Amino acid sequence: MPQLILDDGTRFTGQSFGAKVAAAGEVVFNTAMTGYPESLTDPSYKGQILVLTYPLIGNYGVPGSAIREQLSKYFESDQVHISGLVVASYTADYNHWNALESLSDWLKEHNVPGICGIDTRAVTKLLRERGTMLGKLVQTDSSEIELYDPNQENLVSLVSCRQPLIYTRDSLDTGSDGSRIPGSQPGSDDLRIMLVDCGVKNNIIRCLINLGATVIRVPWDHDFTREDYDGLVISNGPGDPQKCLPTISHLQKAIQQDRPVFGICLGNQLLSLAGGATTYKLKYGHRGYNQPVLRVGTNRAYITSQNHGFAVDDSTLGADWEPFFINLNDHTNEGIRHKTKPFFSTQFHPEASGGPTDTRFLFNDFIDLVRNNKSGR
Repeated sequence: MPQLILDDGTRFTGQSFGAKVAAAGEVVFNTAMTGYPESLTDPSYKGQILVLTYPLIGNYGVPGSAIREQLSKYFESDQVHISGLVVASYTADYNHWNALESLSDWLKEHNVPGICGIDTRAVTKLLRERGTMLGKLVQTDSSEIELYDPNQENLVSLVSCRQPLIYTRDSLDTGSDGSRIPGSQPGSDDLRIMLVDCGVKNNIIRCLINLGATVIRVPWDHDFTREDYDGLVISNGPGDPQKCLPTISHLQKAIQQDRPVFGICLGNQLLSLAGGATTYKLKYGHRGYNQPVLRVGTNRAYITSQNHGFAVDDSTLGADWEPFFINLNDHTNEGIRHKTKPFFSTQFHPEASGGPTDTRFLFNDFIDLVRNNKSGR
């Protein structure tokens, strides 16, 4: 019988769907109610077995837009990145106007196993009490596969692009039916945004393009300090930020200048490390579309989308830096900003797809900083 086996020996028996293969990784849970196509294609899940806490998964299938598109409208990358999927109840009888295939068939195409009929409440409770655990999905008792800790390797190097790529609004601001993407702004692509790809989600690129920028996407270890750009974005990505030493080194040079910098998720941790702070591993991470954060210095709270297992230690921030947002559940860091220079970052995802969009305004704030800096204001 198919089983989820945790590193403490706990076993959960269920039914198989997706690819009938074994898989190992770090077991994490996500509290989102919708958005499994977006989550499964998020590179930040590289090496992880994902437990979805919402009880019914698969009912709307998988969207019909080909995942092989350069910048797919319905997915966050060009492949499924999770190692395995765990759900309470899976339905193969999907029904949605835009569905092309079932979730199970999609997982088979990407050789990713799934298991259902699992008490995901019990799994989640165990992870909350003991912290994130290693685990494996096996198809039979005789399946042979070793436990695997993805955080022991540089996962960013596995999901980053291999060579620079350029995106402009002229080629990407229409949907598959030719309609303009909501939020597109008129005007020429007069801003050059350098995007360091640590496992970037497609919607980060869409948000920047829709605000009139040309996006130059470069590999995680690319020396962007030698390039001509107006603003710098450090993307999300998987794993331990301290594995990204080349990126941190380049950022240390970048913050000696005055060109605006915007970090997202892993980018928040990398910017903090470049500024002299430290990071640590959270007990079980923040993953879901429903994480509340507070903007420091105000009474304004926002609901955010998050997917990270590491966090910044606020107490180690240098004198020139300050917290930007904090998490209202556990009061951990949710962003930093420089006190005098145009540098800021968020631990959450302001581009959130599929939502919430409460903090999408931060892209506008960043682009305004870039325009003002470029014009000398």
